[in-house]
Amino acid sequence: MRIDKFLKVSRILKRRSLAKDACDAGKIIVNGKEAKPSKEIKPLDEVELCYAKGSVKFRILQVKETVKKDEAQTLYEVIA
Repeated sequence: MRIDKFLKVSRILKRRSLAKDACDAGKIIVNGKEAKPSKEIKPLDEVELCYAKGSVKFRILQVKETVKKDEAQTLYEVIA
């Protein structure tokens, strides 16, 4: 699955277009490297999302095409 779609499905970011813009701005880092929106991700990849006031780092646990709102947090675990 693409990183931009994963961020939307997991509800880390609200819209896929926001995820694409974040990738284009260099704010998404996958396994230590800047990611393009089309970057393919898999379980156990580590993703860092840089915000204006800090960043959040998480590990991908599962990759699913669709999930319910209540199950979205089961797709990843926050590291720092």
